[in-house]
Amino acid sequence: MATYLLVHGAFHGGWCWRRVADRLRAAGHDVLTPTLTGLGERRHMLRPEIDLDWHIRDILGVIEAEELADFILVGHSYGGMVVTGVADKTAAPLRALVYLDAFLPDDGQAVADLAGPEFKMLEEMIRLQGEGWRIPALPPEAFGVTAPDDVAWLNRHLGPHPAASFTQPIRLKGPQAPPGARVYIPCTQPAMGLYDALAARLKADPAWAVHPLATGHDAMVTAPDAVAEILLDHA
Repeated sequence: MATYLLVHGAFHGGWCWRRVADRLRAAGHDVLTPTLTGLGERRHMLRPEIDLDWHIRDILGVIEAEELADFILVGHSYGGMVVTGVADKTAAPLRALVYLDAFLPDDGQAVADLAGPEFKMLEEMIRLQGEGWRIPALPPEAFGVTAPDDVAWLNRHLGPHPAASFTQPIRLKGPQAPPGARVYIPCTQPAMGLYDALAARLKADPAWAVHPLATGHDAMVTAPDAVAEILLDHA
């Protein structure tokens, strides 16, 4: 039996992992799907000072409270920033570190740096619609979700995201012992474009296992069977 700790991306919440979590649990594994502060069912806590460090502490708190060890840590999209910080700071051993169409920052980088021109669009949204400190939720179609029932589900639950978490650079201690596996899952149909160069670089690195999926960015919604199968392969 393995334990999975699944970290969602921007605008989402732990709810978005429901289909993948159901499949992992049906296979006999433990699954945790925490929601980052200010998002999902915790959106009433959204405020300007919530930054990347805050979200990293959220997940470190889960690891400590649940006394996790030898677990599989998964980050989707912005969640890649969070799990990178968590892996750098936790003393708990990881069985695998998995990035699902996610950012993989180096020390000193922020989402604003990695997103490049895409962040310019978000800055305008922050200024005009987010009172200068929050990013309004993007539509489901921006995440590759087009099925009507799924669009309706996401529209009910997507919410604004704290801008400070996108602009704060990550601070990493430096070299660390690698987990048992490092996995990257790029989503290619349609590809967001933000992660193409990263996926190509990691595909050429023997330290990484790269598993492309022909689905949209929110693969845990649009292709839960395929996501679960890859995660089960690393159990």
